[in-house]
Amino acid sequence: MKRLLIIFSLLSLILAGCVAQPGEREQMGTLMGAGAGALLGSHMGSGQGRLVAVAIGTLAGALIGQDVGRTLDAADQMAMEQNAQYALENAPTNTATPWRNPDSGNGGVIVPVETYQAKNGEYCREYRQKVWVGGEEQQAYGTACRQPDGSWKIIR
Repeated sequence: MKRLLIIFSLLSLILAGCVAQPGEREQMGTLMGAGAGALLGSHMGSGQGRLVAVAIGTLAGALIGQDVGRTLDAADQMAMEQNAQYALENAPTNTATPWRNPDSGNGGVIVPVETYQAKNGEYCREYRQKVWVGGEEQQAYGTACRQPDGSWKIIR
């Protein structure tokens, strides 16, 4: 459970860093990273140890979010989103689908790991994702569901 929370939080950091303009991406990534890190830290340890884990998680999350937000440019974001849509719609389970921006050198892979139909009738896929930004690897885990228009929306 902790591992899933960590991976989900990293994906949130990556996506939060992608949605704004260059200066705003860094700021948003820092804030989202701090929040995700605090959330992660709150699930670790107990008593005084939990408080320390929250503080460390907040700081680490802020630094990671800031870096990712600063470095993913619009072309990276577009390549990552197009790849995610393609992989979730077409890739067989446990098959990696890569993307790469030759201009920035950033890239990643998405791997659908489970497909199921939700109670509301939507088809959903759990996935793992790795993103390489500036030579550093970030990992994430999440779930996306197919929308009526055929696109895939991340739900967690």
